[in-house]
Amino acid sequence: MRTLAALLLLALPATAQEASLSPEEFAARVDGRTLTYHSGGAPYGIERYGPGRAVTWSFLDGRCLEGEWYPNAGAICFDYEDGTGPECWRFYDEGGRLRAEFVNDPDAPVLYEVEEAEGPLLCQPEVGV
Repeated sequence: MRTLAALLLLALPATAQEASLSPEEFAARVDGRTLTYHSGGAPYGIERYGPGRAVTWSFLDGRCLEGEWYPNAGAICFDYEDGTGPECWRFYDEGGRLRAEFVNDPDAPVLYEVEEAEGPLLCQPEVGV
């Protein structure tokens, strides 16, 4: 019976076996940093984590969205100024870097922290708005 239980445990997806970061662990990892994320080996976006849970996100196209993050039901949710509603992710430690999995869409790409930006996040002003 123990062998069967062990085999069933091994068959679970990796994310089912590991706990996501708590809000406190997440804050300790990101506060004051600007992190670049990749998905599938390709650049995906960059986010600056400021004081008071403030964030600035860019898809690396020069446009930036201001927002904030907050904990919700075991996830970290982001609410940006564009009004599209919160986006909730679970963050995991992956070899000292972050891995992010979108909560509401299992087909969404998994994001991986690749590096910390050394300079400021560059945002272009909206032209003609």
